[in-house]
Amino acid sequence: MIHLDPSFLIRGLVRDSAEDRALRKWLKAGEQLGMSTVAWTELLCGPLEESHLELATRVVSQRVAFLEEDAAVSARLFNESGRRRGSLIDCMIAASALRAGEPLAIGNVGDFRRFGAWGLKILEA
Repeated sequence: MIHLDPSFLIRGLVRDSAEDRALRKWLKAGEQLGMSTVAWTELLCGPLEESHLELATRVVSQRVAFLEEDAAVSARLFNESGRRRGSLIDCMIAASALRAGEPLAIGNVGDFRRFGAWGLKILEA
């Protein structure tokens, strides 16, 4: 499965964007696409048109629960990566993908690059 960051999915909802092309390629290849429940929450905070929410629901076949072990990893990522304001949710999204050992497709490389040191595999469009 490929985990999606909300910014990647939002860009992927724009027809013919690089992210849209990547999503179509992965779906055609039979890849399952998922998001942590934390990422899904961030997506739902919008703004998001109803038609985009319906499409996102069809594209994202799995919403992965955020577990207690994810909380511990998130805190470690947050503390060891400089305790940057506004980065806790990114740490939580990264922790879910790390636990699953699956790549994370991201829209903003700068938000997640630092987690590569902990083994996060990053996919870009």
